[in-house]
Amino acid sequence: MRDFRKYDIWKDSMELVDSVYTFVEVFPTTEKYGLRSQITRSAVSIPSNIAEGASRNSEKDFARFLEIALGSAFELETQLIIAERRNYMLKSHLEESVLKLNSLQKRLYALRRKIIN
Repeated sequence: MRDFRKYDIWKDSMELVDSVYTFVEVFPTTEKYGLRSQITRSAVSIPSNIAEGASRNSEKDFARFLEIALGSAFELETQLIIAERRNYMLKSHLEESVLKLNSLQKRLYALRRKIIN
């Protein structure tokens, strides 16, 4: 069993969750169960899937959970773009978050490729 807490991608995705929860607080109340909820669920899904995958015995299973985490990262990126287009967040916050997400996406992809090869 792997210790998910030692993975930089897990640590960075946990920081991303914290920042996501901070900026969705200012979303309109009408989005409480809409986009705001989707964004937080996507963000939480990233470190959650890394942790769950790390608990699996096979490399194939771990790689599958990394793939799910990667999908959640792309889903989150799309939702953040929507939030910025709806003027729920500043473009500067979007750009900062997308830079972090793109780095995380690349590292998730690289780790997954390393595991399956």
